[in-house]
Amino acid sequence: MEAWRRVERFDLKILSKFSTCLVDQQMHVSPLMGKIADAVNRNLDSVQDLRTLSVLMVNISSVISQNFCERIVNKTELLLDTTDPSLFNTSIRIVRFLQNIHYNYHSLLEKCNCVFINNIAHLNLDTLSLILALYQSLQFNNFPFQVLAREELSKMIALYNDPASFIKLFVALGPLAGPTEKKQLMSALQMMMDELTSQEALAIVVTMGKMNSKHSHLIEKISSVLHKYLHVYKPVELAKITKALVHLNLNHPELFRIIRELLLSHLRNNVKPSEISVLVHAITMLPSPCLDEPGFSRVESILPQCNLSDLNAFASSLSTWFQHDHSYLDNAYQKTIKLLPQLNNYGYRRLQKANNLNVLWKELKYVNGEWFEEELLAETIVTLQRLGDQITYSNITNLSSFIVKANYLSAPVLDKIASVTIQQIDKIHPLAIHSILLPFSVLKYDPPQKDEFFGACIQSLNSHLSVFQPHILVFLGFTLALAEYFPEDLIKAIFNIEFLAKLDSQLQYLPPFLNTRTYNRLMEYNRAVCVECPGFDIPWFHDHYCQQQYNKANDSINAVQHQVYKMLGEILGGPNYAKPSALTPYGYIVDFEFILDKKKKPLLHRSQDVVLNKLPGVHWGPDSHDSRSELPPGAQRVALDFLDSRAFCKNIPHLKGRSAMKKRHLEILGYRVIQIPYLEWNSMELSTKDARLEYLREHMFADVKS
Repeated sequence: MEAWRRVERFDLKILSKFSTCLVDQQMHVSPLMGKIADAVNRNLDSVQDLRTLSVLMVNISSVISQNFCERIVNKTELLLDTTDPSLFNTSIRIVRFLQNIHYNYHSLLEKCNCVFINNIAHLNLDTLSLILALYQSLQFNNFPFQVLAREELSKMIALYNDPASFIKLFVALGPLAGPTEKKQLMSALQMMMDELTSQEALAIVVTMGKMNSKHSHLIEKISSVLHKYLHVYKPVELAKITKALVHLNLNHPELFRIIRELLLSHLRNNVKPSEISVLVHAITMLPSPCLDEPGFSRVESILPQCNLSDLNAFASSLSTWFQHDHSYLDNAYQKTIKLLPQLNNYGYRRLQKANNLNVLWKELKYVNGEWFEEELLAETIVTLQRLGDQITYSNITNLSSFIVKANYLSAPVLDKIASVTIQQIDKIHPLAIHSILLPFSVLKYDPPQKDEFFGACIQSLNSHLSVFQPHILVFLGFTLALAEYFPEDLIKAIFNIEFLAKLDSQLQYLPPFLNTRTYNRLMEYNRAVCVECPGFDIPWFHDHYCQQQYNKANDSINAVQHQVYKMLGEILGGPNYAKPSALTPYGYIVDFEFILDKKKKPLLHRSQDVVLNKLPGVHWGPDSHDSRSELPPGAQRVALDFLDSRAFCKNIPHLKGRSAMKKRHLEILGYRVIQIPYLEWNSMELSTKDARLEYLREHMFADVKS
């Protein structure tokens, strides 16, 4: 009360110290902290001391509005340019503030990152660990900082023999470590296993999960250490342990039985929806994933308080339970059946009451799965359209990411994103451009202002190519190629020896799935540039890679292909006239390939082999990709592809960018392309063999004049 009376007389330096005291007393969301935030708001324009402001930013972050957040970010960015770069603790507090408000503001993060890089020699283990943890929370992966951090942390392996410091090093370096560093870390860890505390064991097993560790002896050892501490872990910690051990493929039925009992016990006594959803999700990972009746009752009782993320977690759990034997849980199974319509009703109500787009996004961020797609996706899009006036430069990145993940083409939402981008392109950081472009390229949608929209994005990218990490630049190139845009500056920035060497060195720091995806996108972009822009004289250097991938994936044909193969044999005059799973120039794989002569008669398969074997493996010149001259005069190569649901948008049969690009490229290479949508092939009209044969004939000879 005394502080409340005096707080108006405190200057900002005293307020910063006092706010820290409140945080220490767990009063970070108290009315008194709100009063401090109000004082900062009124005096923000006159603040010149970034160190004081950074302390206040972190402390008041739980009680400030979105608009106030943006004002603070803008003020901080201005002050950071005039601050002594050696004061890296101020930059750490700024990044912590961004983490607290869940605001991945690229420009400010990049400036803080430059401060960290310039001071890398002065950053100790505690500081490096903190920065890496903050970056991970913000999903901000900066390649240059990761390289330097790995070098500095690797030097420390031999320096720390006490468990507390070594565990901190293990957690920070483990996900970045190369083979040599991993071996050193694992060797040192073996010597300390018996000395680990409960929290240290938790940190180790979570990190081993991130590292995809295959060290079976250490996995068994850490599980035995965890075993003796299971009773002391909090519910969320126990859920993390469950996830890590399952990910590490631990085979320990007795340990998992105990974990299940503890999870169920925590569930029965918990009242927080977010924690209950985490506990339920953890239980679904275990060998016996179903809940007992008290567990179902607890879930049912808190449904009215749940947000969309919690409801989605419960729906995913229901799906898992349905897939397992429930004969021994008849009553629980009946409860499960009754839960589903309740989840649907609460989800609909939540969407219909939504009136703030930024709040809605926090609930939608991690929502996915069959339940959401089937029950709530259409209503979610309606809600986004209703809240369209709230779409701004600060939230279009999140919105674009959601549209891509949902695979749902909504012209009103995409048109609004394009319009905001054009109007506010100067406020959008270049690193956000890729996410904004994705829905238009992936869903192959052209907004009314197509050229202006793509032109504004490309101009922004060309002016800031140096800020992009190598793998992001590759993704950008391919995304633009899907939309048939090929900026010369971007092509020249990627297809040169220096860039490709830099990309190779970066790949070792990326997770395995992202490493593979990056290499695939580089191949696809290389192909797109060679086929569509031969004038750039970019060599095709992925022929061997495509052949390897083809050999791995196409050892045999599946049952559906075999059925269609027989039909094609009947139509063409025998199985030797068509080739299943055919590899085309530039590495495309088509379901079936055949050749018709100038009279539209099929050529035998061995004649086709001769033609294909004459094709060059590497194509350099502007006309060498056109292989039509290799065919007999007047003959035509035909590619027949069956398109499944992945080739179309979720809500309408609209062909997406990747399938459209494949058709475009094959036509440039001299093919006539026939694409058969799964909806047509599996329709009632084509339920008989004769109907399918006639359907194929019509498409195969559609251009033949009677």
